[in-house]
Amino acid sequence: MTFPLDATAWLTRVGVFDLETTGVDVAQDRIVTAHVGVLDRHGRELAARDWLADPGVPIPDGAAAVHGISTEQARADGRPAREVVAEIVHALRALFAQGLPIVAYNASYDFSLLAHEARRHGIPELISPSPVIDPLVLDKAFDRYRRGKRTLTVVADHYAVPLDDAHEASADAVAAGRVALALARRFSLPRSAADLHTRQIGWARDQAASLTEYFIGIGRIDPEQRLDGSWPVRG
Repeated sequence: MTFPLDATAWLTRVGVFDLETTGVDVAQDRIVTAHVGVLDRHGRELAARDWLADPGVPIPDGAAAVHGISTEQARADGRPAREVVAEIVHALRALFAQGLPIVAYNASYDFSLLAHEARRHGIPELISPSPVIDPLVLDKAFDRYRRGKRTLTVVADHYAVPLDDAHEASADAVAAGRVALALARRFSLPRSAADLHTRQIGWARDQAASLTEYFIGIGRIDPEQRLDGSWPVRG
């Protein structure tokens, strides 16, 4: 994977981040596994760290079926949740301090759940994490009318990015980073990561509003309900 000389400058190195959890409620569910790494412009991983936590609560069978970690395994092999959360926050803060953008697929889920976990354990949370790159938001913005699902597995396949172990934190994080690189190669993204971050705030808000209207139209939610379009941390 090569880029022209005028390619987006911030693609030299990007951080990648993914969580696997006990469920999909960012306020109530807990971290089970996590990955933070760094990719070069060719998608090769330069640095990586993985965590397995004992979330302190049972892992529902449905969640275990997705990521493969049972309550028994987490209790036997996982580290205390507070230690894991503190180390994840520290790793991300260090990458932001270096000026690296961090790629996370559906970033508002991972960063929001991490924020709630930090508060739960009395750990200083990331305040307004930036710059963040969310391939889900970008794919919807630049290829708005493409039909079909937008899961990481589907989108990775669309951009010819291998993903052999979906819902495994390191595999998902690296694939998301490589999808971001593929998007930058295909579309004209801003050269500034800060500019791209700001634009994604508006795109995510508009996408949530559009999805809200669609869900109301098909009767999935009530007319007075609204999806939260806050990004990269939900309000």
